[in-house]
Amino acid sequence: MGQLRKFCAKAAKTAAVAAVSAGLWTMNAQAEDVLRVAMTMSDIPTTNGQPNGGAEGHRFAGITIFDSLIAWDLTSVNRPSPLVGGLAESWSTNPDDRRVWTFNLRKGVKFHDGSDWNAQAAVWNFDKILKKDAPQYDERQAGQSYGVLNGVESYRAVDDHTLEVVTKSPDALFPYGLTVIFFASPAHWDAVGADWDAFSADPSGTGPWKVKDVVARERLELLPNPDYWDAARRPKLDRLVLLPIPDASARTAALLSGQVDWIEAPAPDSVERIADSGFTVTKGPYPHVWPWMLNTTEESPLHDVRVRQALNLGVDRAGIVELVGGLGYPAVGAVGPESPWFGKPEFDIRYDPDAARALMAEAGYSTENPAELDVIISASGSGQMLPLPMNEYIQQTLSEVGFKVNFEVLEWNALRARRNAGAKADENKGVDGINSSWVTTDPFFGFILMLDSSFAAPNGINFGHVNDPVIDELSEQIGVTFDPAEQDKLMAKLHARFVDQAYWLFVVHDANPRAMAANVKGFVSAQSWLQDLATVSLD
Repeated sequence: MGQLRKFCAKAAKTAAVAAVSAGLWTMNAQAEDVLRVAMTMSDIPTTNGQPNGGAEGHRFAGITIFDSLIAWDLTSVNRPSPLVGGLAESWSTNPDDRRVWTFNLRKGVKFHDGSDWNAQAAVWNFDKILKKDAPQYDERQAGQSYGVLNGVESYRAVDDHTLEVVTKSPDALFPYGLTVIFFASPAHWDAVGADWDAFSADPSGTGPWKVKDVVARERLELLPNPDYWDAARRPKLDRLVLLPIPDASARTAALLSGQVDWIEAPAPDSVERIADSGFTVTKGPYPHVWPWMLNTTEESPLHDVRVRQALNLGVDRAGIVELVGGLGYPAVGAVGPESPWFGKPEFDIRYDPDAARALMAEAGYSTENPAELDVIISASGSGQMLPLPMNEYIQQTLSEVGFKVNFEVLEWNALRARRNAGAKADENKGVDGINSSWVTTDPFFGFILMLDSSFAAPNGINFGHVNDPVIDELSEQIGVTFDPAEQDKLMAKLHARFVDQAYWLFVVHDANPRAMAANVKGFVSAQSWLQDLATVSLD
């Protein structure tokens, strides 16, 4: 821990104290049950139907305002969240032709504007992402769909309540991808002038919350949808106000001063004070990792597996966990050893500076002749705890094993755009890595989308252009394996290969922390990046 103490002492000399903006939105909470939530984002997620901001955008502007065909069960703290029906009550694939999927749509559901949810509306929403000559096609929403519909060959409304989708090849993971495809009202889009900007200012979905007001960089104000189709998720609050406060210290100050009722990712060094002040702090395991996604192309020093492994051996994860106040645990892969997907990797991820220096020497590098890396990071966003101090500490420990790391600091959505463009994009010339926290909920979104060569950016989110025949073959097998136990075995092999080849720098898993006022009741800290605010009430 000596290096951590030196780092913290140096950081203390240059740290600035964050102040809460004087313009924070306030109201008389006694008149209404109003929950004010401070997000880690610097802006409001887009409200056009496919929110930006990553999983945090989905949490606050996805499953609140809209619904997907297939959703996540967020009702338990004791198990990973499984898939459940959303706008589709059930779904199946034809055993004689696994490319053909049938979705039995939920009846009686209406959009916020009063128009009907049906198979025709589903087709219209698929067109907004896939059909470039459709009037409603929106390149921005297509970009936020993560390419999960790239494997779709055709789709049609069989009748009002039956949707058929045909994929280009059998795809056992297709249901997972549909959890991030949200459905907007075609009738309302027409009513606001067939304009997505106008729709975003006054959106209409089928979700448990309706939008009252959207003010860029200031607030997203939501009202309950009393007619929501799932009675268990009809909001218990009178109003939900979402505020972008990207600085952890500012969020913490806002909570302690009573300007908000709930904060995402509290400042780690303030957790004890928050708890002692009578607030509730929740945390727990969930499928999420904080890595550097690495450029594996020939233009980068990280093309060499020895350099990638040395990178992983040169990071003091225990020091990082201490730095974040214990709100995390060291990552030895994208998932932990307790996961059925962990497998049996041969490469042991640990802090071992001597082994790191030996590998760097084999690759032709040393502290005198370091491998220079340019890495994109963000100052906040998507619950990334303390990204600047964490990255600066990593930068320091890596300097002692033969790396010279330079950072480019971007706003979270700008970082995501660069990540989605990939390492070979012109704007990423010379970039060796990108620090983007990632959800490992399911095989497709958590792994294949990031590693399979067919999803090399911009066709997917394989930022580093990983091109590994072993992973590609395993991905193909997983995609056609419909038995969950057999799929788990293949996932374990894929993850072991992922670790052995060190395609990412695996740093920590965070503990899903948030803090809230004592009168906030009914929150379930699900083992998911998504969380359901519809169950929350105020005493």
